[in-house]
Amino acid sequence: MLAIPEGYSPPAQLPAEFDSFVAVLEIIDSEFPGFVYLLSTYFLTEVTDSLYHAIPYYIFNRKREYISHWPTLDDSEQAHGPAVASEREWYATYLHQGEVKQDFSVDRVFCCRCLLWPPQAADWPTRHIHYDWPDSATVDSVVSNGCDVVRIAHPLCRHDEWMADSQWRMSFSRAEVVLLNSWTRIQQIVYHMLRVFLKSEPGVETNDCAAKTLSNYHIKTLMLWACELKPRTWWSDDFNVVEICVELLHVWEYGSETHDVNIISSATVTCWTTLTNVLLCQL
Repeated sequence: MLAIPEGYSPPAQLPAEFDSFVAVLEIIDSEFPGFVYLLSTYFLTEVTDSLYHAIPYYIFNRKREYISHWPTLDDSEQAHGPAVASEREWYATYLHQGEVKQDFSVDRVFCCRCLLWPPQAADWPTRHIHYDWPDSATVDSVVSNGCDVVRIAHPLCRHDEWMADSQWRMSFSRAEVVLLNSWTRIQQIVYHMLRVFLKSEPGVETNDCAAKTLSNYHIKTLMLWACELKPRTWWSDDFNVVEICVELLHVWEYGSETHDVNIISSATVTCWTTLTNVLLCQL
């Protein structure tokens, strides 16, 4: 399957990763930003190598319809956000133990690829850039990767049977990979240090709200914000990784109260405070 923005023509060429017969789905906005529906629109059939011909749905006597989440989960699978978690087993052979059964968990994220940068994020490449990050080459790389659409509905829509099964979310994971890889070595160290503290410090781990309110998403958001709004000299002058981590957490903790940073819940602020205090003990 391939997703295209609403009103756009289907592509005549596709990367080699696509099959010779591809269903094309239009991205239709919902009332919630970033959450969309997928409407069946075309079939693409490969004519020659990488060249495709578009056939409207009605040619096959099929009506356009909204696409529901796929595949259907079985009893051994569980939804974790847009991911589907399942338990697997395999057998490893050891010299002294022989064949040993080992269990492991697998997370799969089913998505529909969109090769174009979506109109919903049209202002991102042209907005004002602070301190030359991300630079133009990084922005071009992000835009050229397009985005994905993943199977999860908005929290307020999950009580509705149809919307819960038919609403999708736009995913910019490909963009995040490009942006994170463009960070300096120091920025990457700070990012991983924050993740380590979040997962390993007892003062945070024992906080009842931590597991539910703090995640790598918050750390990533904080770092992306800081990398854009802080000059490179801020990261490198008198470099101290703990001091940088503490200052970033203070910005999030107190900035959220003044709407300088994305609004977060009071429980999350409490967890940030706990994490900040743990880091302050390291100074």
